[in-house]
Amino acid sequence: MRYTGPKARLCRREGVNLFGSPKYQKILQRNQGIPGMHGAKRGGKLTEYGKQLREKQKAKRMFGLSEKQFARYYDRASRSRAVTGDKLLELLERRLDNVLYRSGFAMTRDQGRQFSSHGIFLVNGRRVDIPSYEVRVGDKIEVREAKKSSSVFTKNKEEQGEYTAPSWLKVDNKKLSVEIVALPDVKHFEQIIEPQLIVEFYSR
Repeated sequence: MRYTGPKARLCRREGVNLFGSPKYQKILQRNQGIPGMHGAKRGGKLTEYGKQLREKQKAKRMFGLSEKQFARYYDRASRSRAVTGDKLLELLERRLDNVLYRSGFAMTRDQGRQFSSHGIFLVNGRRVDIPSYEVRVGDKIEVREAKKSSSVFTKNKEEQGEYTAPSWLKVDNKKLSVEIVALPDVKHFEQIIEPQLIVEFYSR
């Protein structure tokens, strides 16, 4: 089951801004302790298993997945010929909701999930309402014509400022479209995630 509680608690638990929103960064700066009455007392040295668990939880929560969904991604990655940890992060990056976030059209992955689940975007001219849709090289994603006048995209662009999308995405802010020109690789992955720890967790 996917977590639907207070997101600030998750950021404080993991010690990082999991969701990309500036408001969670401000919360972390104000209060860096682990949530709960005895949070400050639980910050001791983690065991190897504890480190592995926390890394898996961090990645799972960052991409907004349930335990079962995340395990399925890991299973796919482990059966590929690529390095398991790198393949896992590549598959997560290729989710439609993440692409909307990476392109700058959505402020957070949560908003990207909302946009995609409501079918606001077309993929290769077809309406897609599945946040986990896996993009491929050559796919073109664009806002449906009826939604292009929505102020949310203008507002997001203003809040993003000088944001530049990663090179595997070709973004056209005027047409509100993005083309997948390559697959994401190591330099594009979330740098605060250590995939080897996740591999070790599932390899126990």
